[in-house]
Amino acid sequence: MTTTIPARPGLHAIAATIALSKTYGSGDTAVDALTDVTVDFPTGSFTAIMGPSGSGKSTLMHCLAGLDRPTSGQVFLAGLEITRLGDRDLTDARRDQVGFVFQAFNLLPTLTARQNILLPLDLAGRRPNDALFERLVASLRLGDRLGHLPSQLSGGQQQRVAIARALITSPAVVFADEPTGALDSRSGHDLLAYLRRTTVELGQTIVMVTHDPNAAAYADRVLLLSDGRIVDELANPSVELIGASMAKLGA
Repeated sequence: MTTTIPARPGLHAIAATIALSKTYGSGDTAVDALTDVTVDFPTGSFTAIMGPSGSGKSTLMHCLAGLDRPTSGQVFLAGLEITRLGDRDLTDARRDQVGFVFQAFNLLPTLTARQNILLPLDLAGRRPNDALFERLVASLRLGDRLGHLPSQLSGGQQQRVAIARALITSPAVVFADEPTGALDSRSGHDLLAYLRRTTVELGQTIVMVTHDPNAAAYADRVLLLSDGRIVDELANPSVELIGASMAKLGA
């Protein structure tokens, strides 16, 4: 059954949580990773999630992406309440609606760059959109690298392949987990600038977990978590504002 995100005036959310909580363990060993988190992610937005270690930022991303099931509350993604889905339907929703970019790239070493980019479509039995493929390859400057294995690519090139793989399915949301952590500063800048452009040119929604204020400053807003709760939200954030806000949290 499809359940739409509850309407809110002036907001067109592609993803949202309502009263989301996640507890690991039970009894005396229980750990509350998230507590009563309600948040919206508008279509075409770029949101950075930050907070001290153990604040719940990765747990929030995993619940939003359908990688982890919450203890209570609701998660909506592209018009589906994914917390109501069975395992098979949840797998299909992740495949069709979610793109991932990881710090470690997670490319298959025996596949060429072209094959890695097209892998999600191959697994889903879908034909590639040739126009989208060519646009991604051109914009990410991968045209002369498509026949190369990951071991023959620089870190920046591998991450650009990973971005193309995340975008090739035209997902509802791309989740990026510390995407610049393994890159030099120039490659990191190029990657973040490209992600920001996709929100304008493709209407892509980006949700990024990062500890780096310089990376977070590329986002439209920053959500700050502490002890499993959203404690602040920064619109059009600067590096200085992010740094000061993180300092207040002791991070």
